[in-house]
Amino acid sequence: MASDPRNVSRETSLGGAPSVSPAMEHEPPSAATVFGEHLPAIRQLAGDLALHSDELGLLGPLELERLWTRHLVNSAVVAPYLLAGARVADVGSGAGLPGLVLAILRPDVSFTLIEPMERRAGWLVTESARLGLRNVVVLRARAEEATDSGPFDQVTARAVSALANLIVMTAPLLREGGEMLFLKGARIPEEVTAATVVMRKHRVREHEVLVLGAEVPSEATRLFRATVGVAF
Repeated sequence: MASDPRNVSRETSLGGAPSVSPAMEHEPPSAATVFGEHLPAIRQLAGDLALHSDELGLLGPLELERLWTRHLVNSAVVAPYLLAGARVADVGSGAGLPGLVLAILRPDVSFTLIEPMERRAGWLVTESARLGLRNVVVLRARAEEATDSGPFDQVTARAVSALANLIVMTAPLLREGGEMLFLKGARIPEEVTAATVVMRKHRVREHEVLVLGAEVPSEATRLFRATVGVAF
């Protein structure tokens, strides 16, 4: 009988070492509300991350214990901010958070997942095929090397770099009037202050920081949202 991907535990190999470690967080009751009809695909992604994260270095050693509440739900709350029919670049896609999650939730949006590391780019190709995602292209490159794939309508990023660096990396990817959507931590107000000069240089305007997901049990999700390339 196949194991339940919602609760992958520490299984022992013939050599006595755990083959999946640590145990994956149980699926929270809120998942049905957050993911709706897409929950089966998200469950598959969660199970695949639990099985392959350690060997491919996708997540930190303790992150499976909070995979749902810190990573999957955290990524999902960005979905309503994506424009219908948009071309979206997800920079530093890594384990597919938020890129694969958003591609599952928004089949009407085209995603280019930009990831420089070979093994992680390989994971993104394999996993998007496993999930049957037809709206995903994986580009093994740094953001600075991906401008020929644009321009994009929106760009997303999560846990990639400080805001000032992200702006420099991603502004050239966007069309005139394109939008940045960055998932950031609790220090985002300080990052915004530190990025003032960079934002002016790259014509970043109408920026705001939104705190999302208060209605579901998850870590606070802070979204930096701004328009790029429109004159002041």
